[in-house]
Amino acid sequence: MSAALSLPPPAGSVTEESRAVLRKHGRSFALAGVFLPSDQLDDAAVAYAFCRLVDDVVDEAPDAATARRDVTRVRAELSGEAPARPVVAAYVEMAARRGFPLQVAHDLVEGCVSDLGAVRVADDDELALYCYRVAGTVGLMMSGIMGVRDPASVGPAKALGEAMQLTNICRDVLEDTRRDRCYLPDTRLRAVGASADAVVDGTAPRDAVHEVVSALLDHAEAKYREAWRGMHYIPWRPRLAIHIALRVYRQIGVRLRRVHGGDPLHGRTVVPTWERLVMVGRGVLDQLFGAPGAR
Repeated sequence: MSAALSLPPPAGSVTEESRAVLRKHGRSFALAGVFLPSDQLDDAAVAYAFCRLVDDVVDEAPDAATARRDVTRVRAELSGEAPARPVVAAYVEMAARRGFPLQVAHDLVEGCVSDLGAVRVADDDELALYCYRVAGTVGLMMSGIMGVRDPASVGPAKALGEAMQLTNICRDVLEDTRRDRCYLPDTRLRAVGASADAVVDGTAPRDAVHEVVSALLDHAEAKYREAWRGMHYIPWRPRLAIHIALRVYRQIGVRLRRVHGGDPLHGRTVVPTWERLVMVGRGVLDQLFGAPGAR
């Protein structure tokens, strides 16, 4: 990388723009981020804005060819082979300063590329790889930002990101069909008399979709418990933010089951503000007395 390309952008403007992206698109994370030390919140906002950029390169492109071209550009910016736009340069600088590898970002890019075109997930192994790439990687980024260094923390960090992604997948089944996407494993669907294609074209039996979603929410619960058991690796103050983020995000799946009977085809499940504030309180209690999933 040339000296010119290695210079970070003016930190203030990128940080402010990244915080604005976080407030607009990541309400649950922004709520938890209030409890992070300011320097960690700044870096978390940059990481979020970078992840959002990669996601938008794929999802907002007018066609697959444009998306692939723009993804190639992001890869080149990360590798120092092309001039980096401010948010990418800020991310590269932050990753180096916080001591986590750029491979994590490249893995994220690979996950987003897999969203190009029609999406069908064959089985649990393919789903696990996808969840690691698009969300487990974010857990690893956040570990680096919070100063977690113990190698034993890697599993719980990835587990939290993967749990959140499984929650997303269960919440967004109907929304994803409009993009010709189905992340419910085809092997699970066929076992209950449906298929990924049937989910997308709207002919899958509703009970079958509900059964698969319920099983994936159970899997997400196991991942959340794994994350809870690894909370002690995180320094005390940022640990509070992660307890809150976990509680707030997990509540999407809880509400999907409690209010909508685990049926994602009703539309997008939204946790109301009052309920999210209750989850903030429970996150504080988890911090003080220990989370139930950690015991």
